[in-house]
Amino acid sequence: MGIPIETVKTNAFEMEYFKFGRGSKNLVILPGLSVQSVMGLADAVAEAYQELTEEFTIYLFDRRKQLPPEYTVRDMGLDTAEAIRQTGLHDICLFGTSQGGMIALTIAIEHPELVRKLVVGSSSAHLAEEQYETIEEWIRLAKEGDAEGLYLAFGQRVYPPAVFEQCREMLASAAKTVTKEELEHFVILAEGMRGFDVTEGLAGIQCPVLAIGDFEDAVVDADATMEIAEKLEKKPDFRLFMYIGYGHAAYDLAPDYKKRILDFLR
Repeated sequence: MGIPIETVKTNAFEMEYFKFGRGSKNLVILPGLSVQSVMGLADAVAEAYQELTEEFTIYLFDRRKQLPPEYTVRDMGLDTAEAIRQTGLHDICLFGTSQGGMIALTIAIEHPELVRKLVVGSSSAHLAEEQYETIEEWIRLAKEGDAEGLYLAFGQRVYPPAVFEQCREMLASAAKTVTKEELEHFVILAEGMRGFDVTEGLAGIQCPVLAIGDFEDAVVDADATMEIAEKLEKKPDFRLFMYIGYGHAAYDLAPDYKKRILDFLR
């Protein structure tokens, strides 16, 4: 049997999540923007994070099920914080990648009582207009119903060239399973990133923070991680690590990425 998908129900929304691991500490993972939900990849995610399962029970939360027509990253943060509370979690370690990192920053700023330690990967505290141009291209393809074009454009930006070429056929095949509703869902989540800016709130983060980026990130670029570092560099419990050569998807591709997270969270 695979890992079961569970649902948090509040008065306002429902949100799916799954959990794995047997550790005494709790780690919440918030994934990045995706065309299709990561709930279908629960077993693969658990395998990827196996190194952390002795020390942590790991929860991965999706976005809420029914999206309003406009749904900002701050809205995502508020809903995810509520889902975390409803699950009975507190004093958590929190790890977010890409858009999930933006949500994680929002939670750490607005709900500091929930977060004991924070890891942000390939993310940004301030999505400038030039950084949003990549997202706008994805939105255009999704609105046109071009799932294959979207998957390929997405993969080309997220992965280094050699990895993208290896994944091209798999991405094109996955695109054939995308529904109209999933494309509409993607557009709302992607449009919610426009104007995102929590730069001024970074200095108020109370917990230790690790920011991880890659100098060849073709989605938010390396400057996004460095901006976080600039705002937090005087914080004694802030740590920064920059890769080179893994691109935006360093969190999936760098072989020592999970160990870096584990060492920081211990």
